[in-house]
Amino acid sequence: MKILIIGDICGSPGRKAAAHFIPLLQKEHSVDLTIANGENAAGGVGITASVFDELLSYNIDIVTSGNHIWDKKEIFNFIDGESRLIRPANYPPGTPGLGYCFFDKDGIRIAIINLAGRAFMPPIDCPFREIDNILEKVKSQADIIIVDFHAEATSEKMALGWYLDGRVSCIVGTHTHIQTSDERILPNGTAYITDLGMVGPWNSVLGVEKDLIIKKFLTGLPVKFNLADGPTVFSAVLLTVNVDTGKAESITRIFKHLS
Repeated sequence: MKILIIGDICGSPGRKAAAHFIPLLQKEHSVDLTIANGENAAGGVGITASVFDELLSYNIDIVTSGNHIWDKKEIFNFIDGESRLIRPANYPPGTPGLGYCFFDKDGIRIAIINLAGRAFMPPIDCPFREIDNILEKVKSQADIIIVDFHAEATSEKMALGWYLDGRVSCIVGTHTHIQTSDERILPNGTAYITDLGMVGPWNSVLGVEKDLIIKKFLTGLPVKFNLADGPTVFSAVLLTVNVDTGKAESITRIFKHLS
């Protein structure tokens, strides 16, 4: 099975790049499932109902998120009714929305799980213990298991990767908007990359106008984060999984430019 997993889509520039590249990659690689992180898809922070629908129109099957999922307050009006939009599962009990979901394709069932890190991130429950709880529930129901770990620290991401090696098909990192070059198959068959990277403005600081961020560093004063314009990048991985074993056969990094 071929699975396309796309990094953090940032605002309208990112959506434009996603709309351009996704159908091309799906056709070129005969993609069976497309997953994208959409927590920054509306104006650079958060997601709205209309933007979520727009992402689905690009043939994205499942939208994951992270710590910015709550930044657009209308999220509370629709997240409980959207089985294809998930938020980090290690938010405390009672938090709206789902932390994982299932996708069925030609008789194959895929579990997609979203987690958030705790190092340099807002306080949240332990992702290591929460993934143990979830795997007890889904491992007998899913042929393939994919994890989006939305975290800041590379050490936390790598530690969870080793912790899950052989227990999930793939774990990808999101959140830093910087694509790492450490994609690999871990010894027990789990595909791993520390961060998928960003879909958004290239001449920026994590998607934001670079002069604003430079000013913030120089002065220490708050600034309004406006998305940059100009050329965009599209960052993702293409994953191949053996449906009989649930183990990854390959993980290929994708990084493309759109003028």
